[in-house]
Amino acid sequence: MNILSLREQWLPNSPANLLAGLTTAFALVPECIAFALVAGLNPLMGLYGAFFICTLTALFGGRPGMISGAAGSMAVVIVALVARHGVPYLLATVLLSGLLMALFGLLRMGSLIRMVPHPVMLGFVNGLAIVIALSQLAHFKIAAEHGPQWLRGAPLLVMGGLVALTMLIVYLLPRLTKKVPPALAAIAVVGLLAQLLHLPTRTLGDMAHIAGGLPSLHWPVVPLTIDTLAIVAPYALLMALVGLLETLLTFNLTDDITDSRGQPNLECVALGAANMASGLFGGMGGCAMIGQTMINLGSGGRTRLSGVVAGVMILLFILFLAPLIERIPLAALAGVMFVVAQQTFAWGSLRVLGKVPKQDALVIVAVTCITVATDLAIAVLCGIIIAALNFAWQHAREIHAEIDDSAPGVRTYIARGTLFFASTVHFQELFAPAADPQRVLLDCRHLHLADHSAIAALEALLERYQKAGKDLHLIHLSQRSRALLERAGMRLAGAHQG
Repeated sequence: MNILSLREQWLPNSPANLLAGLTTAFALVPECIAFALVAGLNPLMGLYGAFFICTLTALFGGRPGMISGAAGSMAVVIVALVARHGVPYLLATVLLSGLLMALFGLLRMGSLIRMVPHPVMLGFVNGLAIVIALSQLAHFKIAAEHGPQWLRGAPLLVMGGLVALTMLIVYLLPRLTKKVPPALAAIAVVGLLAQLLHLPTRTLGDMAHIAGGLPSLHWPVVPLTIDTLAIVAPYALLMALVGLLETLLTFNLTDDITDSRGQPNLECVALGAANMASGLFGGMGGCAMIGQTMINLGSGGRTRLSGVVAGVMILLFILFLAPLIERIPLAALAGVMFVVAQQTFAWGSLRVLGKVPKQDALVIVAVTCITVATDLAIAVLCGIIIAALNFAWQHAREIHAEIDDSAPGVRTYIARGTLFFASTVHFQELFAPAADPQRVLLDCRHLHLADHSAIAALEALLERYQKAGKDLHLIHLSQRSRALLERAGMRLAGAHQG
């Protein structure tokens, strides 16, 4: 990394990046607390995890401007582990998941994210936008004897009014000035208003107290046995897969928004190292957070500085600023996240649903709905499977053959397209051994043999002509196809190439 590259990743527009990092830190705190509580952990574990993961990925990752922290998708994975085995096993799991993430990057597998179809990306973005919005509804409830109850009367009016005011400031302030991040201004204005008017509204301190000390080394106290590995490994693998998937998809989105290209493999290694550090110092696992990333980018954060500031500010909140931060109204933070959800949702995808191929529309809708109903990993996997099946179906229908009977006593089939597992049945239907003359040629100059199913299809076709007592010869094989046939067996390659 040369000096010019370092300058580009740290120095451009430093004031804007400082403010963007501060704004993002405010948005990170309630999310990380909530996710820690979901997992049955001390809220400080979520904040410590956010500090390590946000700071280290910003320092050493491959995507400046992207924000990582203690994510909800990771918290859901570890709920059962914490309930059954406790915190030491969680820390061991975070360590192992970090190792797997780093290994994924070292093997240079992060670049595979470039192969995710665009409809899957749209579904991912839309689904997470809906999840972000729905998760804010929890702030409109209060704890009660028989479970959470919706706010009513004056508290509901105050909450709704402050959320609306926050959103109004975020939307309108950029028309007046671009020097201050609108989300930061909205949080400050609504916070001051709530304090000065003594409004009856819940604050961050009502969720949890965040005062604490410096994180200390917590080596997981678990038996170093095969039984421990059997407990930890499945959760670690799932955490790594979910974390990498959400990180790399957010990575792609950040690339598109900033019109630049990051280094996905470096990001995977940095994320793995950050999770290992978090696990060693008593934090929970994490990955990229699309909501906070959108806040950072929307506030002008483009360099590593914004992410480092966000991470360091979380530690400062814990050490010195807890009394002040705990006074921030949850309504202000919810309002900011509602705006993030609205701006994250790809509204243009709704306009094109009737214009794109039905299969692509199905992928967009399916990934969106499954993300909301289940989780991101299942949604993206389903989307990729649907897209892959659609790709195979489309290419399977493209294979065809032209018949040339110009040579006396010889019929030539000129095959065109890709012969692979999905097109073999249609390929066989192109030929009629019983009606063909004694000598038949298969011209392969425009035929691409893609896999072992293609070889099996040619063998089956050969057998059909042999049973009919006729000769089939392959001609004009490409060098690649010839090599593929030779690897399958010299008998097929030598006897039937014309």
